[in-house]
Amino acid sequence: MTHVPTGRLFGTENGMDLVLTRTFPAPIDDVWASLTESERTARWFGPWEGDAGPGRTIRVQMALEEEAPWSDLRIDACEPPRRLAVSMRDEYGHWVLELLLTSHGERTELRFVHHLDDADGIGEVGPGWEYYLDCLVAARDDTALPSFDDYHPPMKAYYEQLRPE
Repeated sequence: MTHVPTGRLFGTENGMDLVLTRTFPAPIDDVWASLTESERTARWFGPWEGDAGPGRTIRVQMALEEEAPWSDLRIDACEPPRRLAVSMRDEYGHWVLELLLTSHGERTELRFVHHLDDADGIGEVGPGWEYYLDCLVAARDDTALPSFDDYHPPMKAYYEQLRPE
């Protein structure tokens, strides 16, 4: 199956922001629950455990990754139902993410932002987030999850060409 990459890369004062959006035919509170309730995140990313709240760290399982590893995820900001900011460190780097929701009546737009220091690895990172966001869409639509092979390597060239020269 062919998927069209949607990510954009924007320069910022501190580096770059990779921004991807998805729109859901659902009210904002329902989309927020898909992003924050463990039983719902388990359907498209992985479950989490712990005492969630701003400034706290939870453990999240990346259930769709090889060996389904668990990682610590710090909740940097939580402003229901509009903004969730999180960060984590693992062997692949430091991940600083924001999920921003905007209500448009019975439709909700998710703006996913990955704050990057630079564009190194964008050819892997971009397709990965496209995959996970499309897994979110599939979970919400109760359809089969997509195959990662449809995202990487097919989207790698698109994302690499976003790198500033």
